[in-house]
Amino acid sequence: MSPRKLALICVSILFLGACASSPDPSMAPRTVDSVDLHKYQGTWYEVARLPMFFQRNCAQSEAHYTLKPDGNVGVLNRCRTAQGEWQEASGTASPQVAGKTDKLWVEFDNWFSRIAPGVTKGDYWVLDIGDGYQTALVGNPNRKYLWLLARTPTVSRAVREQMLAKAQQQGYDTTRLIWRVADADLGQ
Repeated sequence: MSPRKLALICVSILFLGACASSPDPSMAPRTVDSVDLHKYQGTWYEVARLPMFFQRNCAQSEAHYTLKPDGNVGVLNRCRTAQGEWQEASGTASPQVAGKTDKLWVEFDNWFSRIAPGVTKGDYWVLDIGDGYQTALVGNPNRKYLWLLARTPTVSRAVREQMLAKAQQQGYDTTRLIWRVADADLGQ
């Protein structure tokens, strides 16, 4: 086979591979129409997650959101390890599109974000909000991360099944979810 023909085949394979992995915006998860950030602020407990790397040691997680005067949201994430130790990370959530509150950028205040501002932004898409802002389903557009959140550390079986069904309808792999560890199961 000639080098030219081999090069053409390699370029064709790379092109087809790129096309196959290119995200299709029409296939992105659907978000809620809008989020009332006044109602959304407060404490949310993570019932289950498809975790980010920094959550690898978390047995229990919670998020505290505070609406700021500039319209952004202050974020304080707390993670309790299996040994009962707490770790915290603070940051800011801001709308990805001005005036829309369903898709936010979250950026944590850490050494890396200070070195490379803007690079460490994470997608925070609100996919579902339950009645009275008591539950929420949050994910990212590539479906790699997902959080099932509630105002209480535990939810009923019926609520859990509803949240799972909504996540599955959005294309998330719920078989890989990591569930919140009960207080009784944590080392003290």
